[in-house]
Amino acid sequence: MTVESVKKQIERDKLDLKVLEMEESTATVELAANALGVEPARIAKTMAIRLKERDVLIVAKGDVKIDNRKFKDQFHEKPKFIGAEDLMEATGHPVGGVCPFGLKKDLDIYLDESIKIFDHVYPAAGEPNTCLKIDVDYLQDVTKGEWIDVCKE
Repeated sequence: MTVESVKKQIERDKLDLKVLEMEESTATVELAANALGVEPARIAKTMAIRLKERDVLIVAKGDVKIDNRKFKDQFHEKPKFIGAEDLMEATGHPVGGVCPFGLKKDLDIYLDESIKIFDHVYPAAGEPNTCLKIDVDYLQDVTKGEWIDVCKE
């Protein structure tokens, strides 16, 4: 999986996207922001969460955290992040490379309202030194993501 699966999806779906492979690590919001020369908020972090019945991805602004109350109101349970040991199985991507593209299996993708303040954001692209630049509206189109409000500043 990893970056190759992201590139395959881009090619297969004829997406107008280009994977950026960096010399330095982009595994955290801070590292990605430094490598790209952008503010951390513009990094679209993808959080892999295990619910009782399914796994989901939530894409949010880089400088926000899950609001437990909002999350519980949305999903009717507490958030439980998928552990590093299960990430590859759940998404096909390692820690630092989790993104809503090139997934190992179909997962419901949710886009937090926090990213709507930007015209474009930078999610990871399958490995801890990759990312891509994507227009927020295009991100919603490509992922068929549902807009939700589950984060706090």
